[in-house]
Amino acid sequence: MRIDPEIAELVREYYTLALPEVDTLSAAEARALYAARTRPKVELPVETTDHVIPGPSGSLRIRCYRPKGKGPFGACIYFHGGGWVLGNVETHDATGQRLCYGSRSVVVSVEYRLAPEHPYPAAPQDCFAATVWAATHAEELEIDPERIAVAGDSAGGNLAAVVALMARDHGGPPLCFQLLIYPSVDVDFARPSYIENAEGYMLTQAAMRWFWDQYAPQQAERKRAYCAPIHAESLEGLPAALVLTAELDPLRDEGRAYAERLRDAGVPTRYICYSGAVHGLFGMAADSELARRSVADACEALRAAFA
Repeated sequence: MRIDPEIAELVREYYTLALPEVDTLSAAEARALYAARTRPKVELPVETTDHVIPGPSGSLRIRCYRPKGKGPFGACIYFHGGGWVLGNVETHDATGQRLCYGSRSVVVSVEYRLAPEHPYPAAPQDCFAATVWAATHAEELEIDPERIAVAGDSAGGNLAAVVALMARDHGGPPLCFQLLIYPSVDVDFARPSYIENAEGYMLTQAAMRWFWDQYAPQQAERKRAYCAPIHAESLEGLPAALVLTAELDPLRDEGRAYAERLRDAGVPTRYICYSGAVHGLFGMAADSELARRSVADACEALRAAFA
């Protein structure tokens, strides 16, 4: 396995900072470190508005990105990564803008409750509630309620897959697509990609163990479909999917396995593994041609789903 040269430079710069490993920190310390990391600002020609909506246990913050032009548009409900512990709409603002601009759709980025203060099932409950809210406020958001997709990266990819299951199991809202970006859909640290990429590529096996301990501290919960969706009894009846993974990512093999299960269940599914890429690829578009390609692939798939 050979790392992409531009990605290699980003990885080198990351380790030059000599940051403490996330699994050695408290959640508060990890969030402060994550928020302090400099991220390239993006200013694309999209309209951005923040809203506060009702959630299952209090209010939820969402950020909506709207493309130029006249609606109704397709809608992409987006759930950020960060191991269910880190991140918010600010840390993933560039991703929201890029998906909106590239897919010509309204993107609704959801700031769900974080673990360990709010462990499973708080996050999926919030994400499902936000998806239902978007569908029932379609006219206000200038979206077509028949053209709604869910998407997310890493822990957010887990939540997108879970919301797709919840929508199927609870009779809606109808979803037309799911975009799963290196999703965390299983808790199996013995998979080859967890061993091959245990350290040295930014996201480590130890970090993933720590994230799961914060999010689902009870072992029994990790076998539940709404926690680790690869354990769903059936994946039949789910919306079409695009599953993206990175070759040098501990999560590579579970993403591929989930794509295979979707296909076996009759769900139209496309799977792409980016050679030489690491976890977090999607957020590296300012510095990496390979990352820009992954964003373009995602946007193309969303446009096709909304066509």
